[in-house]
Amino acid sequence: MSFLALLLGIFTLMELNCENLFDTKHDSLKQDQEFLPESYHRWNDYRYWCKLEHIGQEIVSNDNLDNNTLPDLVALCEVENDSVCRDLTKRSLLRTAGYEYIVTNSPDVRGVDVALLYQPSSFRPINHYSIRVTPIIGMRSTRDILYACGTLYNGDTLHVFVVHMPSRRGGEKASRPFRMCVAERLCESVDSIRNKNAQANIIITGDFNDYSGDKSIVRLSESGLLEISAGVEGRHGAKGTYKHKGRWGSLDHILCTSSLAARVKTCFVVDYPFLLESDKEYGGMKPFRNFNGFKWQNGFSDHLPLIARFEIADF
Repeated sequence: MSFLALLLGIFTLMELNCENLFDTKHDSLKQDQEFLPESYHRWNDYRYWCKLEHIGQEIVSNDNLDNNTLPDLVALCEVENDSVCRDLTKRSLLRTAGYEYIVTNSPDVRGVDVALLYQPSSFRPINHYSIRVTPIIGMRSTRDILYACGTLYNGDTLHVFVVHMPSRRGGEKASRPFRMCVAERLCESVDSIRNKNAQANIIITGDFNDYSGDKSIVRLSESGLLEISAGVEGRHGAKGTYKHKGRWGSLDHILCTSSLAARVKTCFVVDYPFLLESDKEYGGMKPFRNFNGFKWQNGFSDHLPLIARFEIADF
């Protein structure tokens, strides 16, 4: 939290799917073999640290946007474990940024988790835990939902949920019930908070593997949450956070209660030119991802970050 941001009463949230931020060590309980030194990805220490530096660069680069302040909260999807988060916050480009972190330990088959980085000067955790999603028939064990509750620098309480819903593997229609299962679990948790405090400040963010208008987003909207990231674009041509077969869209979203939605100063996709590459097949630009098939490009991610800024001085 910079002095300028404090003076202006600005609170910043970033969301980013890191695209397979794995370490180089095998977890015998997980199917992480594709990201090991002997795998076809040749995922060695050098490539791992390049990846960490690039994720750190994406976060630090936010310092050059608008109010010259680092994000107060950074919600991350596709991080493998605690050691990856520790390396990112304590040993990478972010080591002087002051971030602490909370990370889940999910039953996901590949070992993928979600995490929340936070600046202790602007978000002080009161409580946090993982929310387990019980699979329905045909559904693989999925990522836990991360819940964190903390106080902001003005003394108000903020509830944050970080989610990475099941993929569209097998097709959107066939996999839709799995994402709805997670959406229902989220709604239960939100309702639990609101039953205690109808005016609670709540944010849900992450990779939903659904677009605005899809049923999981609609379900959350029906529970009283507003999607503040609907239709947002970048400042360098990106029409969403993700590009599939030449079409831009956003699988990443930020939803919040009306009390927070009324305080949104801005929300946009971060699409600095260094985060993009030429889309030779479909034209235009696309996210500069780490791998193109089997080829290591030393890129960033197949998703672009989302930024939301809130005015909170007079909450």
